[in-house]
Amino acid sequence: MPWNTNDYPDSFKNLEPDVRNKAIEIANALLREGNDEGRAISIATAKAREYVHGDSPDRTKYEAKARGEDWILIKEDGSRAIFKEGTKEDLLQKAKPYVNEQNGILAVYHADGSLETNLYE
Repeated sequence: MPWNTNDYPDSFKNLEPDVRNKAIEIANALLREGNDEGRAISIATAKAREYVHGDSPDRTKYEAKARGEDWILIKEDGSRAIFKEGTKEDLLQKAKPYVNEQNGILAVYHADGSLETNLYE
């Protein structure tokens, strides 16, 4: 099913409108070429960012991880928290739009410190 500006994958929700619209266009083209949905979404997001922002490999990396009883957002290899919340879900609500606005990459960790996923690559 082709996506449009009113119906698109959840992972496109936090993208800037220009990037989201380009990602929808690219993802639909990839689906027509026979790519599976997950791959189309991933490729479309990266290519749309590159198209709109002229992305370079120098994008800032951020980490969402547990520190004590709290969840924090920090720059990779940083020590100072950008955001601090009581739950992972609350932190991600703030972190995703922030990292997206910074055109960064977000590494999300489990409470045990293992990597869960990377977003916005």
